[in-house]
Amino acid sequence: MDNTAPTTTEIIKDTKMTSKDYYFDSYAHFGIHEEMLKDKVRTLSYRNAIIQNKHLFKDKIVLDVGCGTGILSMFASQAGAKHVIGVDMSNIIDKAKLIIKENGFSDKITLIKGKMEEVELPYPTVDIIISEWMGYFLLYESMLDTVLLARDKYLTPNGLMFPDKATMIIAGIEDGDYKEDKISFWDNVYGFSMTSIKEAALNEPLVDTVEGKAIVTSSCTFKELDLKTIKKEDLAFSAPFKVTALQEDYVHAFISWFDIWFSCCHKPVYFSTGPKAEYTHWKQTVFYTKETLVVSKGSIIEGEISCKPNGSNPRDLDIGIHYSMEMKGQKVDQTCNYKMC
Repeated sequence: MDNTAPTTTEIIKDTKMTSKDYYFDSYAHFGIHEEMLKDKVRTLSYRNAIIQNKHLFKDKIVLDVGCGTGILSMFASQAGAKHVIGVDMSNIIDKAKLIIKENGFSDKITLIKGKMEEVELPYPTVDIIISEWMGYFLLYESMLDTVLLARDKYLTPNGLMFPDKATMIIAGIEDGDYKEDKISFWDNVYGFSMTSIKEAALNEPLVDTVEGKAIVTSSCTFKELDLKTIKKEDLAFSAPFKVTALQEDYVHAFISWFDIWFSCCHKPVYFSTGPKAEYTHWKQTVFYTKETLVVSKGSIIEGEISCKPNGSNPRDLDIGIHYSMEMKGQKVDQTCNYKMC
């Protein structure tokens, strides 16, 4: 790694870009699209949902929100769509136009560069909206608010969303070694205490791959999203959760993942980003707790998880987890606040 490479902050400062500008510019880099396209769970789920349901796409007008390389647009065209409109404000769309031409879809797919809020589509309404809008923790750097805007502005009353449902899930994990390495490290750094950094590290969720065997509690779905009805204001929420310990163990952190459904298909297509499912580039999100919980089989941890867009940058998230449990005659009651940025 080149230690002299500029940071995101330096790039933004030098070019007078905002953090939102940097977000869109980052999606012009081919490496990001390579990672997403090589995610077979992601890409094949979309392909199966579209190609295996040609009866839904035949002669339909389709809108691809955040079309990127145009892969979903081409799937929709292959499925028999009358016309597909792809919209993206990243510079990757310049390459996507070449890809569309290279594969012989120029007369079936129109790509438009710009913000969904500002572009003018060649059709007043669309029959289907497809979009791969999901981010880490489902909602981090998510395009969902843009997808909902497109839905409200263009989708016909009986139109379809691909995907159309999502759920967010939480569980407790034993992760002592990693927590020791990443968090407790700051207690003694070559003989010096750096607890101020420890506190900051605790407040930053970790996106990483967690082994299924690390889960030591039941899982709990705390948020369900119906893409046909959900509103932008619903993306800021507080929701209760309750998980039960599966064995005598320690809980060092909570883990969250999401599941996605294409439920309007003749044969519904589904995929999970959980630790017991096949790997996806979304991995899982880990929230370390201040204290280690000692649990016995049947111990109940209950609480509330809150999530809202950050006031300075709505693509960042402010997340809070309040949890409580009885532990050897004493009640543990804690609130941990996190910022995902």
